[in-house]
Amino acid sequence: MSLSSMTGFARSHGSSGPYTFEWELKSVNAKGFDFRMRLPPGWDDVELVARKRAAELLSRGTVYANLSVKRAGALSTVRINEEVLNSILKVAADLAGKIDAVAPSVDGLLAIKGVIEVAEPESDEAEDKAARVAVEAAFEQALASLIEMRKREGVTLGEILSLRLDEIEALAKKAEAAPGRKPEAVKARLAEQIAALLEASDRFDADRLHQEAIMIATRADIREELDRIASHIAQAREMIGKGGAVGRRLDFLSQEFNREVNTCCSKSNDLELTNTGLAMKNVVEQFREQVQNLE
Repeated sequence: MSLSSMTGFARSHGSSGPYTFEWELKSVNAKGFDFRMRLPPGWDDVELVARKRAAELLSRGTVYANLSVKRAGALSTVRINEEVLNSILKVAADLAGKIDAVAPSVDGLLAIKGVIEVAEPESDEAEDKAARVAVEAAFEQALASLIEMRKREGVTLGEILSLRLDEIEALAKKAEAAPGRKPEAVKARLAEQIAALLEASDRFDADRLHQEAIMIATRADIREELDRIASHIAQAREMIGKGGAVGRRLDFLSQEFNREVNTCCSKSNDLELTNTGLAMKNVVEQFREQVQNLE
């Protein structure tokens, strides 16, 4: 199973009887799954099928689905409501003998509400049913195209994430090999500091300072953090290799990466090691940003 991005775009179109239609699907990043539809009047029955199918195939991302439908040769008919018109003419004739008024004009009469009626074309039940089936099939096609695009994006993201993991691993090895983190180097620096303190005053207990130095050297060791970073790298590579909807898990892992790197930086008392930790922190942030795009 391959990785999938949460971003994608797809279109599909078709026709059935007098109907022509087009689907447009767009998906963007989101913490969960959200499906939003816009349908023309009279096509609400399509929503249940489309929403159910999208939820079956997608687990993350906000998906916007828009359906447009046109009906060819479906002209509305206009007719005059004779009953309403006759009633208005009768009232006009009665008023003509009572008040001095201009006789009603044709355009004035037609402008009166209810005189002209616009009748929508009658629909054919069989045609409408066939059109709904075709529209649902077109949605399936658009959804498949959207998923395919998300998978292509996922392949690219997987390659980028693998490169970032390689960079993190190389920096972790560089940190491990840094001369400044060797116990001898740490003890030497502490010994220099202790010697400076003893020269400045004779009130310091040399044995006590030596014990404190050993404890500080132990706390400054980043062996445990480097081991956890190596473990996180192995887990991340395994997830990327298996694919599927691993975005949330990789996002959590990127937070763990960041925590370990921060600890390495805080423990460091060597400039080279600090610079390596900061470089690693930058790559971890790049890794996390790309993970945000994964399903």
